[in-house]
Amino acid sequence: MLRAAGVGVGDEVVVPAFGNVEVAESVVLAGALPVFADIDPVTYCLDVATVEAAVTPRTAAVVVVHRFGRRADIAALHGVGQRHGLLVLEQGESEAPYDEVAQRRERAAYLDGKLKGVWTPDGGDGHTYQQYVVRVPGNGRPDRDAFARALRGRGVECRVPVKTPVHRLPEFRRCVSLRETELAADETLALPVDASLTKRDMQRVVGACNALGGLLQAAF
Repeated sequence: MLRAAGVGVGDEVVVPAFGNVEVAESVVLAGALPVFADIDPVTYCLDVATVEAAVTPRTAAVVVVHRFGRRADIAALHGVGQRHGLLVLEQGESEAPYDEVAQRRERAAYLDGKLKGVWTPDGGDGHTYQQYVVRVPGNGRPDRDAFARALRGRGVECRVPVKTPVHRLPEFRRCVSLRETELAADETLALPVDASLTKRDMQRVVGACNALGGLLQAAF
């Protein structure tokens, strides 16, 4: 994709560090250098201001990744591309059938209204809930990993969506501070909203989360 677009040796490509390493690897395969920008803490997609701040005379492209069923602010990111003469490429998620998305949204709405032990996601326009990602901050209560272990012990399947940001991996280690990326990697947890889940399954999720204690303050 990048090579076909003319990106190569000596170029820089702005990419997210919150997510799959394959995006950064594709930049390296093209002969270019991945430059990591921070994310928006609500959508978990690239933050427009940090992308613009990362642009240098060597920047050739931006790779935008839509995350968890939320879309990045692609219009604003294309605006950055136009101002700086950059190629803006999108990497989407596989689309689910309408009925499946509708059922996920129904389950997500149920969790939004019932959960007290975590910060629920901001649905926003068009959220398809590829993953229902909550946040479990430390602030004196069990941290995310302890919370996840406790949920699994109560029979609730959950997963950490991003265990280590790409800019912290040995092969891509950068001396750069990405505050929102690092917080999200420490705090996020994906809860089940699959279309196959029954009402009893959803009640189990809510009961397990709420049994671990509510939070006293808003996320942002």
